[in-house]
Amino acid sequence: MQLRDPELLRRQAFICGAWVDADDGATVPIHDPASGEKLAEVPDMGAAETRRAIEAADAAWPAWRELTAKQRSAVLRRWYELIVAHADDLALLMTSEQGKPLAEARGEALYAASFVEWFAEEAKRAYGDVIPQTIAGQRLVVLKQPVGVCAAITPWNFPCAMITRKVAPALAAGCTVVVKPAEQTPLTALALAALAERAGFPAGVLNIVTGSAANAPVIGGELTANPTVRKLSFTGSTEVGRLLMAQCAPTLKKISLELGGNAPFIVFDDADVDAAVAGAMASKYRNAGQTCVCANRLLIQEGIYEEFARKLAAKVAELKVGAGTEAGVNQGPLIDEHALAKVEAHVADAVAKGARVLTGGHRHARGGTFFEPTVLADVTPEMRCAREETFGPVAPLFKFRDEAEAIRLANATEYGLAAYFYARDLGRVWRVAEALEYGMVGVNVGLIANEAAPFGGVKQSGIGREGSKYGLEEFLEIKYVCLGL
Repeated sequence: MQLRDPELLRRQAFICGAWVDADDGATVPIHDPASGEKLAEVPDMGAAETRRAIEAADAAWPAWRELTAKQRSAVLRRWYELIVAHADDLALLMTSEQGKPLAEARGEALYAASFVEWFAEEAKRAYGDVIPQTIAGQRLVVLKQPVGVCAAITPWNFPCAMITRKVAPALAAGCTVVVKPAEQTPLTALALAALAERAGFPAGVLNIVTGSAANAPVIGGELTANPTVRKLSFTGSTEVGRLLMAQCAPTLKKISLELGGNAPFIVFDDADVDAAVAGAMASKYRNAGQTCVCANRLLIQEGIYEEFARKLAAKVAELKVGAGTEAGVNQGPLIDEHALAKVEAHVADAVAKGARVLTGGHRHARGGTFFEPTVLADVTPEMRCAREETFGPVAPLFKFRDEAEAIRLANATEYGLAAYFYARDLGRVWRVAEALEYGMVGVNVGLIANEAAPFGGVKQSGIGREGSKYGLEEFLEIKYVCLGL
C-alpha cells in the first residue's frame, strides 16, 4: 500500500491529542480482505484506555463549547479541506482494509467530506427561539446547548463516511467525541484523526479508541456505562443496537441508532424498465451489496417480471469481480468468511425452496471471500432472503400482482430503513411513497444518501437522523429560560 502521504498510515490510537499504544502493548492485525495480506497492527485497547479517552473528551469540552459557532466552523472547514486534499490516500486505505473498488472508495471519501462541510456551515445555525410571553413582565427564551461528551461506534462498510456523519455534527454543536471504529477498518479512522490534528483540533476534542472483536464489548461497555458520556451514536446491526440501547438505559443517555435494513425495491409495470435496472444495479451491487440501504428484496410486477429479470441478469453478468485496486473492477470481496458463509447460505436456501439462479450463485473462482454477483428468480416470502438482510451481492426477484400486494410485501418486515420504487403514474407515486413504512424512500432513483437529507429509519431500523439540519439537533439539548423583568 503506497500512500502519497505515508504519515496517514497510523498504527496507534489517538487519545487526548497523543498517539498511544494499548496499556499492555497488545495489538490486533488488520488484513486486506482481497488478499489476506496483513496491512498493519493497531492497539488492542480495553476499558482503561476508553475511560481515559472519555476523561480527555470531558476535560476538552468546556473550552470547545465556549468557542463561538464561527470558530468551531473554521476548524471543521480546515478538516474538510484536508479530507478532500487527501481523498486518494483515504480511498486507498479504505480499499485496502475494507475491499471496495477504488472508485467507490474515493467517492466515499468525498461523501465523508461533504458532512464535514455541511456541519461546518450548520454550526452557525443552531437557532433558539423566543416565545410570546403568557404572563406580563416575563420573557420566554429557548436555548440550544451541546449535549456533552459523545460516543460514536461505527461500522466497517463505510469506514470514512460513518465517522464524519457522526463526528461532524457533534463537534459543530459543541460536543467532544470518543470514536470506536470497527475492528476490521480502524486505519481509515486513524487517518481521519491525523487530518483532524493537522486541522488544529484541540487535544481531547476527538479521540479514537481501537480494539479487537474480543474487546469490542469491553470498549462498548465502558462507553455505555460511563455517566460522563451523555450521548451514544451507533451504526450497525439491530441485534447490537438493542444491546447498546439497554446498556445506555441506566444512565439515560441520548441515543441515535442506525440499524439493519431489508429494503424493498419495487418496479411497477408503468416504470421505465431500463431505468429501473440501472437503479437496481446501483442500489444492489455497490460495495458488493454490503450496505444497510441496498435493495434486499426486488419486487417486480408480473407484467414486466421476465423482461426485468432478463435485463438485470445480463447487466449483472458483466460485472468484473476482483481486488478493489485492480483496473475496471466493479465488485470487491466480502469483508470476511462469516459474511461469505451467510450469502452462500441464503442462496442455497432459496435454491432448495425453488428459486432459479439466473446468473452467479457460487463462490467466485478467485477464491477467498469473493462471491459471484447473483440474480435469483421465482423467490418467495418463505425463503431466508425475504426475511433477513443478506448483506451481499444477491438480488432476489419476487413477483407481485398489484399495488396493494406490493405495499403489503414491502412492509412485511420488522425493518424500516430505506425503500425504493419505480413508477410513472403520479397518483401511484404519492400513494406508495406515503404507504411505505420506511424512514427513506427513493422514487425512480437507486441512490438516495446525501449530506443535506435526513438519514435514518423507523421500526427496528433505528432511532434518530443523521445528516441534514436534523442531524445537528441530535447533539443539542433544549433549555428553556424564563426571565422575570
